[in-house]
Amino acid sequence: QVQLVESGGGLVQAGGSLRLSCAASGIIFSINTMGWYRQAPGKQRELVAFITSGGSTNYADSVKGRFTISRDNAKNTVYLQMNSLKPEDTATYYCHYWHTDYWGQGTQVTVSS
Repeated sequence: QVQLVESGGGLVQAGGSLRLSCAASGIIFSINTMGWYRQAPGKQRELVAFITSGGSTNYADSVKGRFTISRDNAKNTVYLQMNSLKPEDTATYYCHYWHTDYWGQGTQVTVSS
């Protein structure tokens, strides 16, 4: 049974930081790209960042320089370090195992101004 479980969301003031985690089970975690996505109310889900099996990363322009994606294959976990948070970063954040239908349940991030 495949599970992707996000954690680390919460309420933070603008300028603050949060670290999201996504723990995976039931998949061969190390061989595939992992992505973080987010969806704000009334908006489409958007890609925030992804990291390949080899550790290459890519970011949405809106988060470049503020967010960092990383992975620990020994722990089957992908992380999203979010610094200098802005109110527009408020959304539900999801992790995704690329090229499959596997998504986490989401974790809420709320940034107050």
